[in-house]
This record gives sequence, C-alpha cells and structure tokens, in this order.
Amino acid sequence: MRLFWLSLIMAIVSPLAVAQTPLTYKNPVYSQSMPDPGVIEHEGRYFAFGTTGNKPLKDGRRFQVFSSDNLVDWKDEGGALLTPAGMESHEFWAPEVVEHDRKFYLYYSVGTLDDLKFEIRVATSDTPTGPFTDTGKPLKDGEGAAFFIDGHAFQDDDGEWYFFYAKDFLDTNDGYRSGTGIVVDRLIDMQRLEGKPKLVVRPRYDWTLFEANRTMSMYGGRKFDWHTIEAPWVVKRDGKYWCFYSGSNFGTEHYGLDYVVADSVMGPYKDQGEFARVLRGVPNLVRGPGHHSIARSPVSDEDILIYHAWNPQMTIRQMCIDPLTWTRYGPRCVGPTVDHAELKP
Repeated sequence: MRLFWLSLIMAIVSPLAVAQTPLTYKNPVYSQSMPDPGVIEHEGRYFAFGTTGNKPLKDGRRFQVFSSDNLVDWKDEGGALLTPAGMESHEFWAPEVVEHDRKFYLYYSVGTLDDLKFEIRVATSDTPTGPFTDTGKPLKDGEGAAFFIDGHAFQDDDGEWYFFYAKDFLDTNDGYRSGTGIVVDRLIDMQRLEGKPKLVVRPRYDWTLFEANRTMSMYGGRKFDWHTIEAPWVVKRDGKYWCFYSGSNFGTEHYGLDYVVADSVMGPYKDQGEFARVLRGVPNLVRGPGHHSIARSPVSDEDILIYHAWNPQMTIRQMCIDPLTWTRYGPRCVGPTVDHAELKP
C-alpha cells in the first residue's frame, strides 16, 4: 500500500516538476531563412509562417511553415499557400494566420517590386499547415492605398475582429514624416473590411528613417526623406491595447521594435517612442531585429517575442526568440540575445 501511494504522489508531482524546468535556447532558433515569422498557437502546438519572396518552395507553395511544441525546436511542415493563378512571379510577404470558427485564415501581402504595388489577400484552410487556397479577391483599403502590406487580424474580448495594416502617407502635416504608417479597420467578416480605417501610428522621429532623399517611382519620381513604421502586432493587457511595430530600415542595426497604446482598439493610440524601446540592433553583433509575433511561453505565462534578424553575412534573416517583460515603464525585451539563454517557469 505504501508503494501504491508513493507511485501516485510521483505521478502527480512529476508533470509539475517537468513544467517548472527552464527551457534553454540559443538564437537563432532556426538558422535558415525565415523572415517575418508569424506564429499561431493551436491545440498546444506552435505554427510559424515565414516570407518566401518570389520563389516557390519545393512543393510549389508559398510561405514556409514550421511547427514546434516549445518555440525552440522546429519541424518543417512544407509550404502553406497554393500559388494563385497569374501571380507566379510575384513577391509573397508577411504571412499571418488566425483561427475563427474552426477555419484558418492566412493574410498575406503580394505584389511586384518594379512598381511597389502590393495588396493584402486572404486564403483559407481547414488545418494550420494548409494547403491554403486564395479566396479570389484582395482586402480593400478604405483609402485606396497603393502600398498595402503587413496585415494583422486581432480579435477583441467581445468576439469582434479588427485588422491592423501598414500603408503609405506622403504628407508632413502636424509633425509627421513621409513614409509608411499603421491604421486599423474593423473586419465585417474575415474577408471584408468596413472601409473606415483609423490612424494608429505614423513616423515622427529620426530613428524610423528608412532612406533620406529617396526617389519613389510609384509617386511620380518624387523624392522624400522616407520613414518606415510597419509590421503591427496587438496585445490586450490590463484593459489596454498595445500595438507593437517595427521601424527604420530593415537592413540596418537601427531597425527595431516599439509600441503605442490605447484604451480602445480603434484608438486614439499614444506614447510613441523616440527610439526603439522594446528591441533594437546591436552594433557589430545583431542587425535588423524585428517584424515579430508574440506567443505565450511553453513553460510559463510569460510572453515571448518571435522575430527575425540577419545572419552575419547579411544573406538571410533567421528566426529568433526572447522573453517580453512588462515593466512599470512599458514592455521591454531582454534581447536580442546571442548566447545561451533560458525561458524560465
């Protein structure tokens, strides 16, 4: 009988002991190309989707898919999206997937580099690994943006869905800089926007400069000191809406993550940083960290940033992770780390 009770106690305690074990990792957690990692958690497993540009994968699909049970060890699941007809030579960027009513929706940017005309489209699947099939039409921006990228669908506590995305602004009114900013619109359903976008954040500070005196052929060859804010990801915490974003030139050490915060999902958003407060590059060590997603840690209730950064040769962007800490001064990341680190219980 004593042996029986000892076995019973061990059966109860052992899973708790395992759950409390720190998880060691070292960046990059995936050393091959994995730009713009968009991560979703489904039934206890993580699925990451990455940009593939204008080249299809071996299975002919677009957007690399990986799965993991711990955010550290990743399994190749092939490609996600069946290439839409007529878009075989297009660029495919920034995939993000959400689940709604037992169906998975893939939002992605597609376009051509010669004229920088991009739109956001929607594809659906019954499983998180696909194949995803395009629905046949793009999402419509309420102001007819020519450059329409980095879609992020967010579901509020009441079940309503909202869509954050990046678009271009050319004016410099009210202290804004010309460049890419973020707006939010309501989703009527998972494939249609209401068409009443509200401003979330536009560039105001020097750190978001992409390129000075940049010639923009899509705008008649005009030149701008072009600034970039892109790649939104929204978290609701303590009754407030935190919209994280990436800013600056993605190929430099100045690229990084910042945020704005609001009391309502449609804004107004405030507290824009004069520098990248959450995560930024380290000279001669880490270049271009950003375009992230956020997921819950597999060993605790902590939030984890999943982002990309360049390899030393500047040939590919690799997937990295680091904990996101909520401080009295706002969210901060301990990274980018390059040595062994831990996800702690």
